[in-house]
Amino acid sequence: MANGGPVEHGYPHLDTVRAAVTALYRRLSYDTVQTFDTSVLPADVAFCDSDDLHLGAQRIAHELVRHFRLPDARMIVGFREMTHAANVELTAGPEYFIELNDRFRTHRRDIGAALAHEVMHVYLHRLGLSFPSIPENEILTDTATAYLGAGWLLLDAYREHGEASQKLGYLTPEEFGYVLAKRASVFHEDPSVWFTSPQAYTAYEKGVARARRDAEQPPLTAAGWAGRRRYARDRRHAPRGPAPQSGAPYAFTPDDGGRLRVSFPCPTCHQRIRVPVRGRVRARCSLCRTVLECDT
Repeated sequence: MANGGPVEHGYPHLDTVRAAVTALYRRLSYDTVQTFDTSVLPADVAFCDSDDLHLGAQRIAHELVRHFRLPDARMIVGFREMTHAANVELTAGPEYFIELNDRFRTHRRDIGAALAHEVMHVYLHRLGLSFPSIPENEILTDTATAYLGAGWLLLDAYREHGEASQKLGYLTPEEFGYVLAKRASVFHEDPSVWFTSPQAYTAYEKGVARARRDAEQPPLTAAGWAGRRRYARDRRHAPRGPAPQSGAPYAFTPDDGGRLRVSFPCPTCHQRIRVPVRGRVRARCSLCRTVLECDT
């Protein structure tokens, strides 16, 4: 939790974010991801000033448990002084103890955001899905929260007022926007209508622009002129040996018969797809079932 300190911007964790989206599809399957087609709605996690602090927190935790399909999990929410925004004790269940930072006693509008991240920790723990290091695992948790319909709360908790700033989660605001844009393209929703923070809206728009670039890389037919020219150059050099492809998302390799193939990441789930180099090709990602128009 950044509270009054500098907020990191940009896309420093983008590779891990993309790996997290791929891991979600591999562990959950396309069909299960599709069941999260509806995001948590603002009314479901609203916290009125007249609400009892502990009963309100329990109600929101229960709503997030319902959203993430954890019917046999019970969240016990408490408050204490701590450095981080929140913490959850991962046990065998069915009861899980979540501690929230004492500042949420007076910043109740962000309790849903903090709880969303912690409930996702429980969800991933039960799935047995994790990344090797603690920082990578936290990025996985933020990415999964956003992709499965509750991460807009975390982005909306990002606010800057003069020298004051607040951000929850381990992704940058723009990275949250990127993941939310990826989700929006799959489920055709617009999370920006729920934002109360103007900074969240700006970060989301930047994330949308960055996500759009994933679908405009060669060999996809939506690639721009400069990308297509670079791709054609690299394709010409490929049969004679490795071509300089610094920064290029695609790679050329021969198949067993010596015929050239190109591999590139799926713009939806980022699993690499391998297709023959033979002009216009329609490819279907086996993981997320996205159909891609390619000019190889």
